[in-house]
Amino acid sequence: MARRRHQEEHENHERWLVSYADFITLLFAFFVVMYSISSINEGKYKILSESLVGAFSQQDHSIKPIPVGEEKTRTTEPDRALAEQESEHSQAVIDNPSADPLQEIAQGMRDAFGDLMRDGQLSVRGNELWVEIEMNSSLLFPSGDAVPNDAAFALVERVARILAPYDNPVHVEGFTDNLPISTTHFPSNWELSTARAASIVRMLAMKGVAAGRLAAVGYGEFQPVADNATAEGRARNRRVVLVISRNLDVRRSVSGVGSAHAKVDSALQRAGTQPAPPAAAPVPAEGAVNSPSPAP
Repeated sequence: MARRRHQEEHENHERWLVSYADFITLLFAFFVVMYSISSINEGKYKILSESLVGAFSQQDHSIKPIPVGEEKTRTTEPDRALAEQESEHSQAVIDNPSADPLQEIAQGMRDAFGDLMRDGQLSVRGNELWVEIEMNSSLLFPSGDAVPNDAAFALVERVARILAPYDNPVHVEGFTDNLPISTTHFPSNWELSTARAASIVRMLAMKGVAAGRLAAVGYGEFQPVADNATAEGRARNRRVVLVISRNLDVRRSVSGVGSAHAKVDSALQRAGTQPAPPAAAPVPAEGAVNSPSPAP
């Protein structure tokens, strides 16, 4: 009886295609990840950074950007002396309530920021109805951004200590030059100027100024004080102005046209005959839970 020939199993010569396909898939995934890292959206990254810092930092640094590199050692002696001086100023306000608050605020600003006034980076001016504190944006913000720099926190804290004892309304005006900006976060100079004003308002509230006194407004590039044709003029136009009004009627009139264009006419004088009413403390709604830190 003839033996049955054993049939040889067919050898698969295309098995390498499986490994090759796996390799191509992994290579494709690698380049997708690398591309997504290289084209990260700067605006979204900053929003994420601010949210993380707000969650893991103290309340007074909730909008401070993440520090990069070594942090310089800060001495406490000048801050302590400054705090004592401003505490004496606040006590003088309490002891002499009949004094004109606008004059006292203006004088307090001149005493606190004489060095910056001499350098031309800050100015104080006013009349019987409002006081303006104008600061160059370079003191507070990086170019094209509304996240305050490190120096801005100390400067705004000194301003807040002077303003806190009073009841006068405060509105913060943001201005830019005429160079266009178009980013994810700031589609135009309107958004940039308003965001800068809102950042200062938020910092003032965090440093003790009653939130009910505060307002923010952005004028973009449309109220220049200098010629935008020169670099010096554009630098002057990039500014933040704090306007301390005698009362709410004056603030509404001034903010409607901007402090640079407001005039002390008879209507404003009639509105400014009454002093500022005390700021009412906000009453939380029944059952509301107070948040330990400001909302992002």
